Amino acid sequence: MEQALARVGPRLRELRRRRGATLAELSGATGISRSTLSRLETGQRRPTLELLLPLSRVHQVPLDELVGAPDVGDPRVRLKPRTVHGSTVVPLTRQPGPMQTYKTVIPASRATPDPRVHEGHEWLYVLAGRLRLVLGDHDLVLGPGEAAEFDTRVPHWFGSTGEGPVELLSIFGPQGRRMHVRARTRRDAVATDGPGRTG
Repeated sequence: MEQALARVGPRLRELRRRRGATLAELSGATGISRSTLSRLETGQRRPTLELLLPLSRVHQVPLDELVGAPDVGDPRVRLKPRTVHGSTVVPLTRQPGPMQTYKTVIPASRATPDPRVHEGHEWLYVLAGRLRLVLGDHDLVLGPGEAAEFDTRVPHWFGSTGEGPVELLSIFGPQGRRMHVRARTRRDAVATDGPGRTG
């Protein structure tokens, strides 16, 4: 137990630095004072459940992982599929941070658009099948090897065309993060060999 608790401080410091957060920012997010956070990271303050729960939430790390940190040298990602709105979602990002990556398998039955909006930016890459993407006024179909990028504040929905399941990779990040791959319409794909902006 003492050895496990002794590892918590360095683990907390590593998580905070990996997120690029200051003690002041972490204090504002958790309600824990900067001095307490500093003493936790240096091992001068014994970690308690009351302190670890808000830190676990902010760092997006399960409490058991926070206390019993895995070996840093093991690069394998433990794939733990879950079902979300009928789709199978596999998180591919083990560490917390602003960018999160998922592999998703969408069934053929998920074919009725239901556009939503939320903060963030998303990238999609189709691995297999045909993905229908409704983005604002655009209604696109992407095949294997095609990618799309969009601001999630624009009404959007993606799913199957109804012809069969679709498998894709998705990367979700905070507002303002952008990549160079753009969604393109079928007309753009015929006209040029380069990606076109969707607006």
